[in-house]
Amino acid sequence: MKPAHMLLLSRVLAAIFGGYALTSGVAVLLSAVLPLSRVEAVQTATLSAFAVYTCAVIWVFSVQDLRRAWLGMLLPAIACGGIGMLLSRGAA
Repeated sequence: MKPAHMLLLSRVLAAIFGGYALTSGVAVLLSAVLPLSRVEAVQTATLSAFAVYTCAVIWVFSVQDLRRAWLGMLLPAIACGGIGMLLSRGAA
């Protein structure tokens, strides 16, 4: 494969898998911090995932640096997911 094809493939993978990881992390965090009943918080967090995923895909293809695209997906995903899991342990 040509280098340009590899760069595009990496962006597509960042959008698909990095966007999914970011969306999951944000959903976990939102379901833990929203001041609603547990069911309503999870439902609201899940519905907001559509907007987060759409913005993540657009962002991956708008940044210039490929490293920034990957780090911009994975670091917030890890942070949001980790904080959300820590906060939800006390609520369970």
